[in-house]
Amino acid sequence: MGWSSYSMQVYTDNGKWITAQQIVAQSDAMHAKLQPYGYDRINVDAGWNSGVDDYGRPVPDAQLYPQGLKNVIDHVHRNGQKFGLYFIPGISAEVYEAAKPIYGASGCTTHDIVRQPLQQADYWKIGYRIDFGNPCAQKYIDSIVDLIASWGVDFVKFDSVTPGSGVSDLSLDARDDVAAWSQALARHKIWFELSWAVDINYADYWKKYADGWRVDWDVECYCAGEALTTWDNVARLFPRLGDWWRNAGPGGWNDLDSLNVGNGTMDGLTRDERRTATTLWAISAAPMYIGNDMTKLDSFGLSLLTNREVIAVDQAGIPARPVSLSGKQQVWYALNADGTYTVALFNLGRTESDVTVRWSDIGLDGTASVRDLWAGKNLGRFDTRFVAEDVPIHGVRLLKVTPERKAQVSVNDDSLRMSYDGEWTRNGGTEVAPTDQDLTVSVTEQPGQTPNPPTTGRTVTLNDNDPGIVYTGSWGYSSGRGLGDHNDDVHYAEVDGTSFQYTFQGTGIDYVTETHESQGLADIYLDDAFVKTVDTSLPAGAERGVQQVVYSVTGLPSGSHTLRVVKKSGAFMLLDKLVVTLDSLLSTGSAAFNRAEPADISLRILRDPGELLSIGHAGEDLRTGTDYTVSGDTVTIRQEFLATLPVGDAALTFRFAGDHRGDIHATTQDGASVSFAFTGSGVAWISAKGPDQGEVDVYVDGKMAKRVDTHSASRVSGQKLFSADGLRDGEHTLKLVKVSGDLMRNDVVQYTVTPAERGASAAPPA
Repeated sequence: MGWSSYSMQVYTDNGKWITAQQIVAQSDAMHAKLQPYGYDRINVDAGWNSGVDDYGRPVPDAQLYPQGLKNVIDHVHRNGQKFGLYFIPGISAEVYEAAKPIYGASGCTTHDIVRQPLQQADYWKIGYRIDFGNPCAQKYIDSIVDLIASWGVDFVKFDSVTPGSGVSDLSLDARDDVAAWSQALARHKIWFELSWAVDINYADYWKKYADGWRVDWDVECYCAGEALTTWDNVARLFPRLGDWWRNAGPGGWNDLDSLNVGNGTMDGLTRDERRTATTLWAISAAPMYIGNDMTKLDSFGLSLLTNREVIAVDQAGIPARPVSLSGKQQVWYALNADGTYTVALFNLGRTESDVTVRWSDIGLDGTASVRDLWAGKNLGRFDTRFVAEDVPIHGVRLLKVTPERKAQVSVNDDSLRMSYDGEWTRNGGTEVAPTDQDLTVSVTEQPGQTPNPPTTGRTVTLNDNDPGIVYTGSWGYSSGRGLGDHNDDVHYAEVDGTSFQYTFQGTGIDYVTETHESQGLADIYLDDAFVKTVDTSLPAGAERGVQQVVYSVTGLPSGSHTLRVVKKSGAFMLLDKLVVTLDSLLSTGSAAFNRAEPADISLRILRDPGELLSIGHAGEDLRTGTDYTVSGDTVTIRQEFLATLPVGDAALTFRFAGDHRGDIHATTQDGASVSFAFTGSGVAWISAKGPDQGEVDVYVDGKMAKRVDTHSASRVSGQKLFSADGLRDGEHTLKLVKVSGDLMRNDVVQYTVTPAERGASAAPPA
């Protein structure tokens, strides 16, 4: 928690805004206004140095800091704060050519440590890539870090980190720099933050070497004197965090860049948007570095930044996950260490809207009490859901949800409350792909109609304005172009790094757009993995290409997939339509839906018999087995049940048994274990069985409770493998240890809440 200078440097359009006078003023303002609430870091961004010393190490700018930068750092420290500086990978051409001796490394020069042939080291082509195969290279980085440590530096922001920073094709690669700086900084316990928009495919690498990493592009709008940021630059973080949330936690944090919410005349956001941004940073357990001029914070900005209950959410360090990213009304939640939930209800749409959280969507079965953290008041007890009414445009409600006695909580395998020991993977290597399948069969209100579920090879075309497509960054919309576009409209982006994504149930998808000389390259990601770069450009003067399939994939495993396309170059990137190839799960239904003369509807399942788990409407599970029967591969649904569906809500959801939330952890290592601590009176372990699985030892409170055989002839999910009821009310630990078999899989732990599990969330900083 603290402050970073870059937003003000951009806002003032003065890269040299960071004078000694300014930094001292910001430090004093923080000390007076924000430090009692936990803000205690002052970070100075690019432009602080000018030239190098006799050993090729950066020298503070004497004009900015006439009494020395250390004098400024000492003032910050006297205020009880920490101080940070900015660096980038590589070594400048001037230092390379000067062949300066490296401090403390006899016989080493700055000329020796540059990779040959010369290679670019950073996004802006400032310096050359260092050859870390030469031991002198690490000694050079050590010499820089030893120097800044002697000044009292506590934090380093390392910018232009690749893969990332707009370049992920490994033509730039700063991973060796990251490892070298990490090693040098660790000796002095200096915090190490990576920037910007680092590639998620290397998330494990970033977490190994750094304390935090920027997950997206700059939040600043680069509109000097007008605003610090824009709503679009905040909104684009939602889908990005949908990818990144599970990579953060103790040991490394998702960085969302500066939180610019402190002054309404400066931020570029409405009051509701300022509260929403603060909420997103808090529920993401992101570093809360503000970017405003702290000498000019307004009362509303201060109320946002000093709300102790919201700060406690951030400092609890449990990143929230989305229930779904498919709509404009989104529910994000985190299960806290004390058994409470943090729940944020966002309205990202253009009109006021109700936003609903169903307890079943967050893993809760039972009654819960609700507290509004922004309003600071308790709202009462709710049985199955909570509805936030009339959430403003781009607004939010932030809740603490406390399960009542005897409620059951289901905890997924990727929760931070699961503690893994040994070598585990999540849906990787030898792990079986998720098997969750959702299928909606539309049923009309008119007699004589027949349900029409998907059949083999059926495709669905989505226009560019389909509400399920999530646009991040700044996008425009153009209609009536008369050029042959699908539905005569397109979405278009002009800024590199802008993206769209779409999550679909199916086996394939086509990205259809326009090709033209004004367009360029786009990076394609499928299920978070980089696939390829496609070229949508044409030679100058070439005829425009309309409704061109520039990327197509088929034969995907049946299930949920996400396509993301990121603008890389060119004046424009367009989206015209997407064409999805649907899963083939059911045959054509039989019997008509007629409320006047009810009749049963039968549907054949083209999967193993008996896998139907539940039938629901409007996304909510209803009574399992009461209103249908399963015989062989046929499900027969009572039409009287269909008649109970309200007008406008006539849709059945078939949910097939599979891994909870579509993921699972697995280990091949005998002796590997997973532990879960809870406060309750009962616990159950629910996971998969399979032909590649064996025995697992189950311990409760350190004592062997049972050896469970998880072997079966075929892969089945959602099996209750162990349960223990009637435990004394209080704290307990469940531990599962792999004994035999090729794999052990862990999916869900479910426990029954007792009053002790209903305590307050972690206290905010004093």
